[in-house]
Amino acid sequence: MKLVRVGSKQFQKLCDRGTGRNKRISESARKIIENVKMGGDEAVIKYTKKFDRVKLAPKDLRVSACEISGAYQDIKPEFVSTLKVVLENINKFYRKQLKKSWKIKDADGVLLGEKISPLDRVGVYVPSGTVPLVSSVYMTVIPAKMAGVKKIVLVTPPNQYKSVDPHILVVADLLKVDEIYKIGGAQAIAALAFGTKTIQKVDKIVGPGNAYVTEAKRQVFGYCDIDMLAGPTEVVIIANQLSNVNFIKADLEAQAEHFMGLAILITNSKKLAKALKKENIRGYVVLVKNMDEAADVANMLAAEHLQILTNNPKKIAKKITNAGAIFLGPYTPVAVGDYVAGPSHVLPTGGSARFFSGLGLSDFYKSSHILSYTKKALEKIREPLEKIAGIEKLSKHLDSVKARFE
Repeated sequence: MKLVRVGSKQFQKLCDRGTGRNKRISESARKIIENVKMGGDEAVIKYTKKFDRVKLAPKDLRVSACEISGAYQDIKPEFVSTLKVVLENINKFYRKQLKKSWKIKDADGVLLGEKISPLDRVGVYVPSGTVPLVSSVYMTVIPAKMAGVKKIVLVTPPNQYKSVDPHILVVADLLKVDEIYKIGGAQAIAALAFGTKTIQKVDKIVGPGNAYVTEAKRQVFGYCDIDMLAGPTEVVIIANQLSNVNFIKADLEAQAEHFMGLAILITNSKKLAKALKKENIRGYVVLVKNMDEAADVANMLAAEHLQILTNNPKKIAKKITNAGAIFLGPYTPVAVGDYVAGPSHVLPTGGSARFFSGLGLSDFYKSSHILSYTKKALEKIREPLEKIAGIEKLSKHLDSVKARFE
């Protein structure tokens, strides 16, 4: 591991890790999006053949009911029972995030409120490159379902046999996903955003993906909504002289197991920093003066996963404002959050935890403001309304109010 000093150029580079854009990837994604927008299914099929080396016909794009039922034959029976425990944990967590419409009314007859409505149609992207990310199915679909989304569309790249991993299909089926398509990459994002003859466009796209998927999501934002721009996964660990070295090493190595995964240790222990510096682990060690500075550094890094492996993790956690998910204590490894705890593992990366949150029910709601005034209530606020409209020189706005009193 490489030792990094706070305030150094290398440290600043770590803090700014999510701000750059690859021009080649941006241009490639732009072309793919434009071609899918114009060419629809034919363009999607062309790019699937090019990137996934799989030749599909339009009728092959959607996973059939026969394929889904057949998937149950290709998994171990205990997978479903294991899954039920996990799904209950996720449901339990997200029940606390349910939102309801509300309204307030005063004595003058002013009624104000907010109408909460679920999105109509959401697209879920599930990566399936070197290995199928089965957990990404339930970590995205359950919050959408609980929020009341009417139609959930799942897309995932096909394998060499023109099929989808059976575990992905079984989980999607158990969660009652409405449509599943064998498409991936930037072409899948474009198909979801603009629609094709086979695939109806969606209101929002959620789920992690590679650099091309992320860039495509950036470029279609505005035509539809997206959850976030998720880059390579990352962990920041805060530890001191009392922390278990073996736990730290195991957690850093687990993060480095991901392609381009970033692992950072923040510690005030020179002994610990020296010991980890010798380890052949891809990542960085940041040496700080004390735990207050450790919290400050963690907030500057704004990591996807923040582990606090000190003897009093809750005390440090109170000072944390920027983190996708915070894991407290020696027996809460990131893997717990990745698979079974309950909160979604779809989290902000690249320092974007400064302004993004982990995937939640609020991602699948939209709200409409409700306003209702009586004549008496309108008369009461007429003077300030007219003064502000006058400053902005919008005379017709003034006339629209005056007309109600003539």
